[in-house]
Amino acid sequence: MSGHTDSVVAAPIVVACLILLSSPLQVIAEARVEKWIGVASRGKELYRRYCIGCHGARGDGSGENAPYLDPKPRDFTAGVFKCRSTDTGHIPSDLDLYQTIGRGLHASAMPSWFPLTRQERIDLVAYVKTFSQRFREEKPEPVVPIPPEPPDTQESIHRGQEVYKKMECAKCHGVGGHGDGPSASTLTDSKDRPIAVYDFTTGERFKCGQSNQDLYRIFMTGLDGTPMPSYLQDLKPDQAWDLVHYLRTLQANWEQAGTKTIAPGP
Repeated sequence: MSGHTDSVVAAPIVVACLILLSSPLQVIAEARVEKWIGVASRGKELYRRYCIGCHGARGDGSGENAPYLDPKPRDFTAGVFKCRSTDTGHIPSDLDLYQTIGRGLHASAMPSWFPLTRQERIDLVAYVKTFSQRFREEKPEPVVPIPPEPPDTQESIHRGQEVYKKMECAKCHGVGGHGDGPSASTLTDSKDRPIAVYDFTTGERFKCGQSNQDLYRIFMTGLDGTPMPSYLQDLKPDQAWDLVHYLRTLQANWEQAGTKTIAPGP
């Protein structure tokens, strides 16, 4: 009789635990960047106000505005993000998501949400993480290191041009970096949707930032969900920096900044 009673008493506890575990907001309640701690329950209200129209109520990128946008809104349920400091295939850190929200994504409908307070942005990070099981099962790998940038010399630029050829970057980005390589029109993202290749001549802003360090990071982490791979295993740090220096010369405003230029190679 005692055993039966214990089972009856335990049943509601088990059910309560299952409900708790099935609730994303309970499983992932926080995100952290420096002294700011984000809470998903607060982020949910911000998401409903600012994000649901594009990313959808389920975070799957199917908001009411989505059919009219190109590129399409991020599907948070997949846990795959372009802008990361972690190696390819790994989830981003809280700081990565926080910076993306603040910076926005250039050449997309994702604006900068820098006008939101730091607390609001980290609360949004906490809520965005609830959409994907990956954030409950995985931890971000240590960030890919960015060593100090060597001098931007003519020799470095020439070496970078050779790296551009060696890695066959022109197949997608084109000889002159215009995004018009022979493979450009055939490329798709991880959902088999056509994807535009970045045109390096258009300006200094990239999808995931605008500094030389940001460009270096893109090379070494890749842009997950796109055909842009990680070169972490293929390039030495100095080679990646040489490539950064070369690609900068393809930008229309590069000479105006008083920096060396070089004609695109064949």
